[in-house]
Amino acid sequence: MALLLEHEFKPLPADKQIETLPFLEAVAHLPPFFDCLGTPIVYSPVKADLTGNIKKIRAVYDSNPTKFKTLQNILEAEKEMHGSAWPKTGATLALMWLKRGLKFMLVLLQSISDGERDEEHPNLIRVNAMKAYEIALKKYHGWMLQKLFMGSVYALPYKSDLLKALEKGKEVKEEESIEKIHQFLARVTPILDAIYEMYTKMNAELSYKA
Repeated sequence: MALLLEHEFKPLPADKQIETLPFLEAVAHLPPFFDCLGTPIVYSPVKADLTGNIKKIRAVYDSNPTKFKTLQNILEAEKEMHGSAWPKTGATLALMWLKRGLKFMLVLLQSISDGERDEEHPNLIRVNAMKAYEIALKKYHGWMLQKLFMGSVYALPYKSDLLKALEKGKEVKEEESIEKIHQFLARVTPILDAIYEMYTKMNAELSYKA
């Protein structure tokens, strides 16, 4: 899948220490995914948020690449540096929101690749998008953002159009596109799970609403 497999994510090492630079370089290719969903009023801010958070983490990394070699290094250093203001600050906060945007993307793609669908409208992706929103973002959004998203599902592209957009306009059989999604998910899901696990272990997860 042209857009998703453009830049490979490094396999998750046994110690689950994710190197910051390779992670940022790989994830920097993913914000255009949200262009494929249409509905700019909803997904442009999500894309901009993703891009902005990647830049914030990169700025912290660039300030001291040796000190911030892994994502865990960043959280540990910022916890010590910011005291009571942590984790609602710096790259820690940026990565917290970045992982939520990625979670939405991965759950949506996983749901599509698993064949979950509205049997009456099998080419629509509303069911998949709603599942992704419920799992990844809804509890962090206030009432207005939730209403905005619920309305947006009626403007989502057809599944066939989404897959074509992910192939950058190239006509590819659906089975081939789904297989590429599987490849992408197999590489990225363990990395995202490890980031979530790190936030839980370090008590860095916040539940306030945007």
